Amino acid sequence: MRCLVVADLHYSLPQLDWLVSAAPQFDLVIFAGDALDISSQVDFRAQIVVVKKYLATLVRQTRVILCSGNHDLDERSAEGEKISRWIADVRELGIACDGDDLRIGDTLFTVCPWWDGPLAKARIAEQLREAAARRPRRWIWAHHAPPANSPTSWGGKRFFGDVDLVQWIAQYQPAMVISGHVHQSPFITEGSWYDRLGTTWVFNAGLQHGRPPTHIVLDLDAGKAFWLAAGEAQWIDLDAPLRRPAAAITQPPDWLTFLDRIADPSLAKPPAAAD
Repeated sequence: MRCLVVADLHYSLPQLDWLVSAAPQFDLVIFAGDALDISSQVDFRAQIVVVKKYLATLVRQTRVILCSGNHDLDERSAEGEKISRWIADVRELGIACDGDDLRIGDTLFTVCPWWDGPLAKARIAEQLREAAARRPRRWIWAHHAPPANSPTSWGGKRFFGDVDLVQWIAQYQPAMVISGHVHQSPFITEGSWYDRLGTTWVFNAGLQHGRPPTHIVLDLDAGKAFWLAAGEAQWIDLDAPLRRPAAAITQPPDWLTFLDRIADPSLAKPPAAAD
């Protein structure tokens, strides 16, 4: 199984276009939060309409997981905590989203919402407890915030990770946790796109503007993880101990060659210039 991992696209339409084009090469797309951008000049409700259309197209290409991030919160619950109501609505498209589990073969994916208060945090704890009772050989979580005190949550001056996530990882030791949220971590000194807590691999692709988005590919059958960013192409062996730095990709697999050939429609000549 090959999984394409993105996060923090923040309503970037060129990046969403690329994601739709890339999706058919993968068995699963994991979108680890922040599909929207609360700082955008585009009305939040309009963003939701447009992103839902992209998601509807995406799920026709492959399976999709989407967890909420802090930029995706559009309502308050009856208890007054911020929630992402619109992400819950994409379940009707066939997308596994906040609070869901998705079983593919011998792998269970658990999709955690962004939590903004004690009640939502308690629901995540219960969600993980219930999923742990039926976990198969491989258990992977989508959780927008990376763990605290990890290179994947290092912002340059302090960590921006989730302390409770560290405790949940220590308790359950899932195979992997897929995160985002801290945009600069993979690109700065003492930061990274990957880490390991006990036996759990943790990933954060980071954010770069422009097309394509930074992304991670998990080749679960081959036991490899690949990170692709502007001017960067690295991989690690998931069956080996944690090592730094990651190795450069010297022999790109076929799917990576394909990704390099995805056309950018913004570069196409307008009809008047085609003569």
